[in-house]
Amino acid sequence: MAEQPLNRVVVAGGTGLVGRALVKALLAQGSQVTVLTRHPGSAVVPTGARVRGWIGLAKELEGLDAVFNLAGEGLADRRWTQGRRALLRASRVGPTEEIVEALRACAQRPAVLVNASAIGYYGPGDDSPVSELNPAGKGFLADLCQAWEGAALPARDLGVRVLLPRLGVVLARDGGALPKMARPVRLGLGSRLGHGRQGLSWIHLQDLVALLLAAARNPAWGGPFNATAPEPVSQAAFVRLLARRLHRPLLPLPGWLSSISLRLLLGDLGRELLLEGAYVHPGKAEGLDFPFRFPTPEAALDDLL
Repeated sequence: MAEQPLNRVVVAGGTGLVGRALVKALLAQGSQVTVLTRHPGSAVVPTGARVRGWIGLAKELEGLDAVFNLAGEGLADRRWTQGRRALLRASRVGPTEEIVEALRACAQRPAVLVNASAIGYYGPGDDSPVSELNPAGKGFLADLCQAWEGAALPARDLGVRVLLPRLGVVLARDGGALPKMARPVRLGLGSRLGHGRQGLSWIHLQDLVALLLAAARNPAWGGPFNATAPEPVSQAAFVRLLARRLHRPLLPLPGWLSSISLRLLLGDLGRELLLEGAYVHPGKAEGLDFPFRFPTPEAALDDLL
């Protein structure tokens, strides 16, 4: 099956960590890239990309090769109050619905819509491996991801191939989760969180961008797929790797103390993002022989730190 070209592409959410890296990769391969943003006058994007607002969206999507939708407020930016929960949902479901409605108005629709989701879809789990065959879980994140994916699926009825990459924890040098996780370890204040057995399913930023591009080009990819590395680890194992790599000791804090502290400080955010997790495997990516450059946490940390 012939690969689909990515000559003309729109990226919604192209000013975030993943979006910027994706835009740079697209530009490097010669694509014409338009970044959609609510603030086109102040958006900072890689040199060579066009910037457009969301008004007149159908015109921007007409005749494209692909649309990447990464729009959404940061999950870990602040405590999940009722208002914050509503904003997290609206910032994901709303733009997705706008894109699908714009696609409906196009005479020549893009071949593919790559609409981000997250491994929060599966909810918390034990140490059993999780694949794309697992059902949706329970909790705020699981409900959010189901609504997010559900908003994108109607594009399939319009003849658009819909991809739903469920992103794990993205590891990058300058942004995302890794600097936040490394900071207390560098200060000698690192420790396991809770019992430490919760799964941490991660992916190196470079592998994530390559995976998104490979899926967009290859018509064999469709529907949801896990955008995670082949070797998820426990939170305790990951923080031990960080400490070893940074040559720092870990604090032997009892699990109950960190659990209570995180629940008091962050509420459900601390519980669902830090104290719970799952061991998510990239079954579809491995089945389609995607070549991970950083398949192990050791390889990722050696590159990023």
